Amino acid sequence: MTRKVRLDAVLVQAVIAGALSFAHLHDLAAAAGQTGWKAWAYPVSVDLLLVAAWRRLRSLRAQGESARAAWTWFTVALAASLGANVATAGLLDLNDVPDWLRILVAGWPALAFLGGTLLVHSPTTPTTADAEAVEPEPLLVVEPVTVPAESTPEPEPHAVEQSEPVPALPASPPPPVDVPPALVDHARKLADAHRAATGTPIDATTLQVRLGLPGPMADQLAAHLA
Repeated sequence: MTRKVRLDAVLVQAVIAGALSFAHLHDLAAAAGQTGWKAWAYPVSVDLLLVAAWRRLRSLRAQGESARAAWTWFTVALAASLGANVATAGLLDLNDVPDWLRILVAGWPALAFLGGTLLVHSPTTPTTADAEAVEPEPLLVVEPVTVPAESTPEPEPHAVEQSEPVPALPASPPPPVDVPPALVDHARKLADAHRAATGTPIDATTLQVRLGLPGPMADQLAAHLA
């Protein structure tokens, strides 16, 4: 299949206008003493700054941010292009260019480099799609710990009968329960919140109810927090 190419009038007009502006900038740079490849580089620099400022302007307006800096550099590039077009219309003698115009043409590379750098590296506020999702901090889930009850060994039968009853030995205190450090940290946060709300330190009974712990472990946890 053959595709018919249709010429767009707007595109043709843009090509003609761009070529004329390019030629005017080249002629002005050459008249100001920039010969050889340097005279051809000036129109490229002006047009690139103009396009970069326009794209930056549209991007900032789409994000709802201030586009004052982009407007400034767009105006500078547009003034350089329009100035070259007007200057080559016979208002200036290109065989005897004034000194101030030579200074402007010679200083343009530094100005264009500064403008392009500021346009590229200007900070922007990230949009919702680009912003990283903040993951919530995982909550510490404390499972109730079941401590096996200490079994009391039965006394062995004596071979010899005794006439007097043997007094019962006093019950030994339960061994200390090993409390995990993570549980201590979590209990300390609960204790700080309890003190801030009630003005009193948290007790073992409250820890036992809040964390679902057995009594010995709640006592040991309260001792750690004391």
